[in-house]
Amino acid sequence: MSSSDPGPAEGEGHVHAPSLPPFVFALFFIFGGITSLNDILIPKLKELFTLNYTQAMLVQFCFFAAYLVIGIPGAKLVKKIGYIRGAVAGLMTMTAGCLLFIPASTTATYPLFLLALFILASGVVIVQVVVNPLISLLGPQKTAHSRLTFAQAFNSFGTFVFPLVGAGLILGKLADVSAEDFEGAALAAYRTAESAMIVKTYLGLAVAITVVAGAVWLFRNRLQGEKHEASSALAGFDLLKRPRFGFGALCIFLYVGAEVAIGSVVINYLMLDDVLGEPENVIGWMVSLYWGGAMVGRFIGSALLRIVSPGKILAAVAVGAIALIALSTNSNGTLAAYSLLAIGLMNSIMFPTIFSLACERLGSRAADGSGIINVAIFGGAVIPLAMGALADLSGSLAMSLALPAACYAVIAVFGIYARRPAAS
Repeated sequence: MSSSDPGPAEGEGHVHAPSLPPFVFALFFIFGGITSLNDILIPKLKELFTLNYTQAMLVQFCFFAAYLVIGIPGAKLVKKIGYIRGAVAGLMTMTAGCLLFIPASTTATYPLFLLALFILASGVVIVQVVVNPLISLLGPQKTAHSRLTFAQAFNSFGTFVFPLVGAGLILGKLADVSAEDFEGAALAAYRTAESAMIVKTYLGLAVAITVVAGAVWLFRNRLQGEKHEASSALAGFDLLKRPRFGFGALCIFLYVGAEVAIGSVVINYLMLDDVLGEPENVIGWMVSLYWGGAMVGRFIGSALLRIVSPGKILAAVAVGAIALIALSTNSNGTLAAYSLLAIGLMNSIMFPTIFSLACERLGSRAADGSGIINVAIFGGAVIPLAMGALADLSGSLAMSLALPAACYAVIAVFGIYARRPAAS
């Protein structure tokens, strides 16, 4: 996100904190990885609790609902205590959410898993309110698009690594056993035993997050020149009156919804008989290819965005995503599988580019803009749930992919609309 006046004048309005970027990159890595673990949790919980697609998508609904609930209060908190202390507060909230998986597993209760995910996501929201504007402030305005895309590449690295490891830990190795084979006490025991794998994964995350929080805390007084404009809790909503920002916020809603919806059904889609027809514990790791494409694309995009109009690139990749959905749903076998996975590459530069295009020239209202954008991430709750309902009603996962395709169409229009720099 570009910023024209976030702190004391240093030629182009950025703040001086040369030792901070590596820690900001680490935060992008962590919250990206945790978010992508939902794609592993969904097929696991769907099997454990014999859920339909709509019920299974409540995982994403509860996770991304935190953006709606916490986005504005999170921005207010960050403005009050500062970026670094805000990041630590978010990390400790994430730890609390991870620890809540313990009682969820002990009781093998689906609603408690959903609550744990909401608390975990609340911490992610606070961290994200911090890192998006902060990385833009840590350098010149003219390279803000490129710098944010480069930072988002670390987010994508997390989304690549976490599912790769999580698939082995969470999905287990019993391809020939499922919750449908049990009932009564045996079913309760099966759910408790299988969900214990989930707990071990999130306990490990709790320890790692706590260590990172301690390291970030050491930098609490090193961010020189931080400045925030005082405003009321709902002040950021007036930014929606700016056509460019309002359109961009809508596109964040649609983009996150589309990306999350596709990622949420990747495993179940690949399991279909006319695609790969393999069980979840065999192809579960392949969700990392979807997120890995985004990682590779962001490193490439960080270079391209320095020489090509961000709006034009955004429109091009959105059209590319639509084409890949059409190819996947009208083919079968490995072509259907890998064309769907390749959408990750198209997704690569969308979030940081939409974010920075929408938020150009917000100046000292950067935190307000970030808060509203984080509220817009609520699309990750709405679109997947709607897609799950569409899949249940139509009886076809392929048909439900028309919804994210429509989201990408709107994003393509925004890319064309915002291809020129924002007016002062």
